[in-house]
Amino acid sequence: MSESDGSVEAQDTREVIMEATFRALREHGYTDLRVRDIGAEMELSRQVIHYHFDGKYDLLSSFLEYVIDQYEGSIEVDEETGPREELDMRIDRCLFGPELEEFSHWDRMQVYHELYASAQHDEAHRELFTEHYDRLKQGIVDVIERGIEQGSFREVDADLMGQHLTDTIHVARERRLALGHDDAPDEARRAIDEFVLDSLYPASET
Repeated sequence: MSESDGSVEAQDTREVIMEATFRALREHGYTDLRVRDIGAEMELSRQVIHYHFDGKYDLLSSFLEYVIDQYEGSIEVDEETGPREELDMRIDRCLFGPELEEFSHWDRMQVYHELYASAQHDEAHRELFTEHYDRLKQGIVDVIERGIEQGSFREVDADLMGQHLTDTIHVARERRLALGHDDAPDEARRAIDEFVLDSLYPASET
């Protein structure tokens, strides 16, 4: 087996473990989760988990990175993609998620936000979530700044607007998950369009 084949096999095994972790977390929750619960959700031997990860905490930290990577997947843009179109794509990715084969966006967000809620007691996980937040925010800020430079958007505090949009996205997701307000993401999206993004256009274009 070539080195590249070995890398692919290791990656496939890791993904099997990560998806099994999703299933186990949905079934047992974060607090009561055991490695054996994850092993029961996959066809591979539980020893494979111990081979790749140094215990439950190491596994959950890697799992958190895995979830974050899914939501930081590249937004497909090219030189013809305008700033507003790219903003729409970034916001929709955060609010409504990417297309995934197993489990819905909201199944995954349920697990994500359970880990998010526990991060206040976990410095390492809090750092991962903070870095994720900063990258999401900065991606929005960069697009707003590009739109200002191109004259597509009026002059605004891009950093503050990026923070406002990112916070709105997080609150809308949490309201749906914690309070069962299924319309929260759609309502947030309409409000973002009307009260935030439309306000970016110069006065002559509104």
